[in-house]
Amino acid sequence: MKPKLLVVELWGMGDLVIATPFLQAASQKYTVTLLAKPYAHDLQRRFWPTVGVAPFVAPWTAFRSKYRLLQWPWREILRLRRLILERFDIGLTARWDPRDHLLITLLRAKRRLGFPRLNSQIFLTDRLVRPDLTAHRYENWRVLGRALEMDLPPRERLPVVARASGNEVLVHTGAGQPVRVWPLERYHALVGRLRHEGYRVQVGSDPDQRSWWLEAGEKEVTTPHTVSELLVWIERAGVFLGNDSGPCHLAAFCGVPTFTLFGPQLPEWFAPLHPHARWLEGKPCPYKPCSDYCRFPVPYCMTRASEEQVWRHLAPFVAQHLTGNERASARCD
Repeated sequence: MKPKLLVVELWGMGDLVIATPFLQAASQKYTVTLLAKPYAHDLQRRFWPTVGVAPFVAPWTAFRSKYRLLQWPWREILRLRRLILERFDIGLTARWDPRDHLLITLLRAKRRLGFPRLNSQIFLTDRLVRPDLTAHRYENWRVLGRALEMDLPPRERLPVVARASGNEVLVHTGAGQPVRVWPLERYHALVGRLRHEGYRVQVGSDPDQRSWWLEAGEKEVTTPHTVSELLVWIERAGVFLGNDSGPCHLAAFCGVPTFTLFGPQLPEWFAPLHPHARWLEGKPCPYKPCSDYCRFPVPYCMTRASEEQVWRHLAPFVAQHLTGNERASARCD
């Protein structure tokens, strides 16, 4: 019987995608349970079908008012006690977060791995050394892998998912927080330029952006409400353009070359896991990275990237990954 492993990753879709190589490798050696947001079920079906998902929305992952304890879903939190019955041999998290370390302790994992912070080493049996501060977040999972005698490949040698090449440019304008969203009117101008060059473009948006796109004349804007719906559109794409967001990470791991517009976060930490991923770094700011808590009326790290600047980098990227034949077929449709 395989040892039981509890993996805690309570934050965003992009974080779960970055954890995917670890989860895939760990599921070969362990019976893995992942404590994560409910949309992990959609990722499970696609990427790690043998991993069990325990859905949980941790109240401290909210962007605002995360410590209003009277508003916490205490009934849901107390239900986590059922995981104690699993008698986990190992519990771990890739975040240097004392809340995660306390959680795996309360769930009584026998061996507890993590990166200590603020004296959270009292909760851990295996206190691991964080990678260099400039390292990609995937490196945290590689350190955990080595602690469990799993050799995860470097980011640049991760295998690319084999897929049929789509002939669309999927432009997704959403993001987890407004400060990561490049102005929609500039996206609209890029969509026009791409279509003028003969490319087929599909616009995707977050629900709160849909009315803007419809009013701008985009009649077939798609607004996926689930990861599964988003995957349908990603499968049709040959190139993905978007903000630093979960959809961008998901597209990259599905084998789609991505062009990412970064703002407050750092590409060296969160670049998508695809060898052909490219990006435009956010403009300098003395407070960057700010964890999305921008101190200015508008996120200048995003808004100071002009349409012309993005187009100069985007145009050759799209031309490289969508062949002339694909462009011709898009014109004929």
